[in-house]
Amino acid sequence: MRTTDARNIYLLLLEHYPDARNSPTTLGRGTPFVVLVLTILSAQTTDRAVLLVKKSLFSKFKTPSALANANIPDVEKIIHSLGFYHAKARHIIAAARMVVSEFGGTVPSTMEGLLKLPGVGRKTANIVLYHALGKNEGIAVDTHVRRLAQRIGFSSFNDQDRIEQDLMRLFPQDWWGDLTDVLIAHGRACCIAKKPRCDRCPISRYCRYFRISG
Repeated sequence: MRTTDARNIYLLLLEHYPDARNSPTTLGRGTPFVVLVLTILSAQTTDRAVLLVKKSLFSKFKTPSALANANIPDVEKIIHSLGFYHAKARHIIAAARMVVSEFGGTVPSTMEGLLKLPGVGRKTANIVLYHALGKNEGIAVDTHVRRLAQRIGFSSFNDQDRIEQDLMRLFPQDWWGDLTDVLIAHGRACCIAKKPRCDRCPISRYCRYFRISG
């Protein structure tokens, strides 16, 4: 896809979803510690489900130190409504322990540091860096972003890292963080997984999927 087309798509979507970057339902709100934990918990789970456990979790474990000293069953009890809650409880406790033991109790503010934490890949690291620390160092590729990147024609790859590289080539760096939020908004409202609503899509004229299926 041409860079000009990709950028036109983003601007059209941004116009269509003006509140996507500041949605009250986003997980990317709060301190780096809160954003880190919530994003780890969001794997294979809806943001809505994660937000339902947010208050209970952080009222009991307010700091990395508190979570680092938590018992796994106590954390599992709070997050048991989430998918893979056994593994997620272990991950967030282990991440908190490393934050305390290797980073002085402060969530690392670099990609390199974040990727050392258990349960953290580039998607989670990018979300923490952008939403909690204001750093545009990459593009968070979740299931929505991957689906839309392939359908629209931003990328032909299935691998998240390769998709991220393609997106980073197409868009200016200062758009990277917001791009994820805007694509997620479109993925939830229009370009849904099972049957995209192409008849109401504001970018159908640019979309590879629409051209092929239409």
